[in-house]
Amino acid sequence: MSNLNPHTHIPRRGILFVMSSPSGAGKTTLSRKLLGADANISMSVSVTTRKPRPGEVDGRDYHFISQAQFDKMVHDKQLLEWATVFGNSYGTPRKPVEVALNVGCDVLFDIDWQGTQQLAQAMEDDLVRIFILPPSAEILRDRLIGRNQDSSSVVAKRMAEAPREISHWPEYDYVIVNDEIESSHRQITAIVMAERLRRRRQVGLTEFVRAMTKQL
Repeated sequence: MSNLNPHTHIPRRGILFVMSSPSGAGKTTLSRKLLGADANISMSVSVTTRKPRPGEVDGRDYHFISQAQFDKMVHDKQLLEWATVFGNSYGTPRKPVEVALNVGCDVLFDIDWQGTQQLAQAMEDDLVRIFILPPSAEILRDRLIGRNQDSSSVVAKRMAEAPREISHWPEYDYVIVNDEIESSHRQITAIVMAERLRRRRQVGLTEFVRAMTKQL
């Protein structure tokens, strides 16, 4: 009879999961789906100087702050990464991320390639990078128009920016073509599970093995 405890818990360090893509490729939908299915991941809430979109809630979707407040956070080194996109500033507060990692919680980021590069410089050992591609340029355009968030001029600007954003795909650990949401979600779930099982992240593994071998 096996004495394996099915509820054995080995402490591990948290992981920073980044999902990036050109606007309209589906990273926000996939992020929300992952968060809804996995209680062990929380969304990093960025600070931003842009105005809230319809339905967005301060403190849940973003922390909406002034440019002066943002500049002070940059000066005081309170941000892990920050960037200016389409005239608005975005950044990741440092403290809540560090706390989450130390207690074994995973954090999900919806940031662009610029933010990902900065995050890698600050915390590369904890970082897992996933890039989301659209199936085609035509579908990307249809998705941008279909979400009814931007004017036609903004859609055109996002389409013009897409090639530069996509050019950074080789900097990521995983690349997913988001042709169908459920399939892409399954792929992301597999990535999350595999990364959690990496030996170097299971900080309690040495103690667990040592204690077990003493009983043999």
